[in-house]
Amino acid sequence: MQNVSYGFVLRRLATILSVVVLSLCLTAAATGILLSFYYEPTAGGAYNSLQAIKSEIPNGWLIQRMHEIAGNGLIAVSLVQIVVMFLGEKFRPSWLTAWISGILLTLTAMALSWTAMILDWTQLGYWRFTIELGTIEAIPVVGSLLRDIITGGGAINTTTVMHLYTLHSYVLSMGAMVLALIHLGGLLLQEKEDKQALLQSE
Repeated sequence: MQNVSYGFVLRRLATILSVVVLSLCLTAAATGILLSFYYEPTAGGAYNSLQAIKSEIPNGWLIQRMHEIAGNGLIAVSLVQIVVMFLGEKFRPSWLTAWISGILLTLTAMALSWTAMILDWTQLGYWRFTIELGTIEAIPVVGSLLRDIITGGGAINTTTVMHLYTLHSYVLSMGAMVLALIHLGGLLLQEKEDKQALLQSE
């Protein structure tokens, strides 16, 4: 009875966390769309547009803060979800869809945070991104090519901001949304199969 209760709690917790993950994805997407109405993805305009959003747009500071909290929360909850699935032995073959989508979702959430590093065009973000580019460039064979693709030619400028804005707003955001839906669907499906197996065993 203790093992059944333990498995049930972990299974239900994993499903609840997947709903939280999807909610955070939707919150980040909705606030991101609102921010994009006023955000200017250029080297000089990015900082000024974000300052204008905070000070001039009604509730702009709240929308931006919600966007940041949703992004950071997505990383935290996704990591907790991986731990919960691991403890509940959700890595067995029958849970493969939820397991793989959960890992990919966590990596996508981290990538969203990474691409947002330079989008505010602050000194901290600029120098952090410069250090990250140095690490990327140190990758054997493809390092220099990756740096040129990300920056748009080597220097950190407006092209760099536009590249990362495109990745952040379209590619990674849509990827996170799709993975969150697949992850939730996989957990709901497997939970249903577990219940059916339990009824048949009785």
